[in-house]
Amino acid sequence: MGSKWRKVKLALGINTCLYVPPTLEDSSPSTASAARLSDALSTAPGHGSDFRPTTPTPSSSGLRLSLTGPKSSKRTCAICLTTMKPGQGHAIFTAECSHSFHFHCITSNVKHGNQICPICRAKWKEIPFQSPISDLPLGRSRINPVGWPQDDGWMTVLRRLPSPRSDTSRQTSSIFHAPEPVVFDDDEVLDHQPEITERSTSATEAANNNTIGTIDIKTYAEVSAVPRSASHSDFTVLIHLKAPATSERQDSHTNLTELPPVSQNTRAPVDLVTVLDVSGSMAGTKLALLKRAMGFVIENLGPSDRLSVIAFSSTARRLFPLRRMTDTGRQQALQAVNSLISNGGTNIAEGLRKGAKVLVDRKWKNPVGSIILLSDGQDTYTVSSPAGSRARTDYQSLLPNSICHNNGEGLQIPVHAFGFGADHDAASMHSISEISGGTFSFIEAEGVIQDAFAQCIGGLLSVVVQELQVGVECVHPSMQLSSIKAGSYRTSMVADRRMGFIDVGYLYAEEERDFLVAVNIPVVCSYDEMSLLKVRYVYRDPITKEMVTLEEASEVKILRPEITGELVVSVEVDRQRNRLHAAEAMAEARVAAESGDLAGAVSVLESCRRVLSETASARASDRLCVALCAELKEMQERMANRQVYEASGRAYVLSGLSSHSLQRATARGDSVDSTSLVQAYQTPSMVDMVNRSQTMIFRNPAPQRSLRPAQSFPTRSRPR
Repeated sequence: MGSKWRKVKLALGINTCLYVPPTLEDSSPSTASAARLSDALSTAPGHGSDFRPTTPTPSSSGLRLSLTGPKSSKRTCAICLTTMKPGQGHAIFTAECSHSFHFHCITSNVKHGNQICPICRAKWKEIPFQSPISDLPLGRSRINPVGWPQDDGWMTVLRRLPSPRSDTSRQTSSIFHAPEPVVFDDDEVLDHQPEITERSTSATEAANNNTIGTIDIKTYAEVSAVPRSASHSDFTVLIHLKAPATSERQDSHTNLTELPPVSQNTRAPVDLVTVLDVSGSMAGTKLALLKRAMGFVIENLGPSDRLSVIAFSSTARRLFPLRRMTDTGRQQALQAVNSLISNGGTNIAEGLRKGAKVLVDRKWKNPVGSIILLSDGQDTYTVSSPAGSRARTDYQSLLPNSICHNNGEGLQIPVHAFGFGADHDAASMHSISEISGGTFSFIEAEGVIQDAFAQCIGGLLSVVVQELQVGVECVHPSMQLSSIKAGSYRTSMVADRRMGFIDVGYLYAEEERDFLVAVNIPVVCSYDEMSLLKVRYVYRDPITKEMVTLEEASEVKILRPEITGELVVSVEVDRQRNRLHAAEAMAEARVAAESGDLAGAVSVLESCRRVLSETASARASDRLCVALCAELKEMQERMANRQVYEASGRAYVLSGLSSHSLQRATARGDSVDSTSLVQAYQTPSMVDMVNRSQTMIFRNPAPQRSLRPAQSFPTRSRPR
């Protein structure tokens, strides 16, 4: 029977060999031998210092992938019955029971449900790493399917770096206990550091002198006319902004296998600090996927961008100083990521403190600075819940004051937080991002982590506007501002309420913002037309460092006839009212859910959904309105009971609130697909980067970004 089964397996013709290296955490002699051989190969001819792997090696305890197989007279794979010899381009997998097989044979065996040794029938505790078929909690199906092949071999194509020492205890000591400088002022010097100028430039002049262009501004009145004899309280005006594009983007019809490198000629370089959770709960697939995602980030940073890596568990450690991502810098960064191992508790505050210190202590500064925080657990060192309480209140203590967004001082560095899996503390991660001015993303499906990172850096690598402030001023002497609705953005009004300001901050290329300003319109006697508001803006160009101002203010006007007919409400204004109404309902439902009233939370969401479905924009099949209704329905399902809410509902709602309050894309649930209804805020740069991420996984990557085979194996064609 066994012989027939082996012949059937051989007849399947599955010949994709997956290059998966030996574990970093395994301290067995066979692994140590592989590591030493890898070190030897790295210094051999053809494997010099110019070798730059493109993705770090995963660490998965229990897997031993040797180059020569066990020292045994048996040199035949028991599955395909062909010889196993080094140098033939086939990876060899050595199981816990010491029997060896071709790696492509044993992964196929595992895919078909066999988790016992074909020779001795021993049951394995660890199996070759593969893509999880379903990593959603509580048996949920995918809400926004990405269309990934569930057993696609590319999920395990992870390239190899020269392996560090395989003794886990020595690694832990070197990572978390080796001396590090008191002051992190050892950042690599920048090529060019232009002086910040206070010279102001008009928007017209800036557009002529810079290929990026300037912010486009449009205004929409709630209705086009108000009768002269009538006053109108809370008359709504929409202010719509769109950031300029960077250099000419790739055409949407370009073959995805030919994505060009990210150009750095017309964008601002970035100082990026990644603060990564390597606690014990990150062991196995999570850590492997994190390493792969970090490899993608490293590969897509340019030589003027700088990266630092912080790892934290019970304590925190700077693994890699702020270095430019040149070829050498990339290789060193990949080696640092490759050294990650999982153990210990979760000390988010210490990780953020170290990350902030890197940016505070640096000697040189790139125009854009940001922190990416990823964690799959709850901080057990800084924030604690009162006995019997569901709520945590001291989230401010997790974030260093030096990077807080609302204290008016410090660097105001945004922290883009990623909650990984069902066990992370969504409330604290959301609070960290909200306080710092960053976004909170919920990575429900483990396999989406690289795409989530890709979407984030797609934005960070396309910052075209900084320190943006929008000003509105009443024109008619009898008018006053009633309110300014701007989500999470800080607003202010002067004492007489005739002038107000919105502090927007930074914008990504082609990113859009919509703000609703309400005014009180008085009765007039003889005006046929009435000017309501003037809108101006000022911002800093991150490339030239000049302040850019709008030369001629955009003016909002309406008609004031004696009598008006039936007026049509502006679809643009109605759309943004719906967005704000939905965000308010989400916040209200979250409060009810946290107090234990899930039924009340569901009722709030359903009531909002019914109201939205009857609006003018819904009747016009507006895409944003359709997306909001679908999102409200999804949130209701995730509040079906306490178990579902704790597992995914809270995080899903908070990532939605983060997205709508900032009008910026976040990863939610299991998808960052641009066709998903919840991705209304994705920019073209984000879409391009996500496409690049998915292309690198499932198709032949571009020649410029080609996956290199492992150093320890002969060059061979890449599997499809």
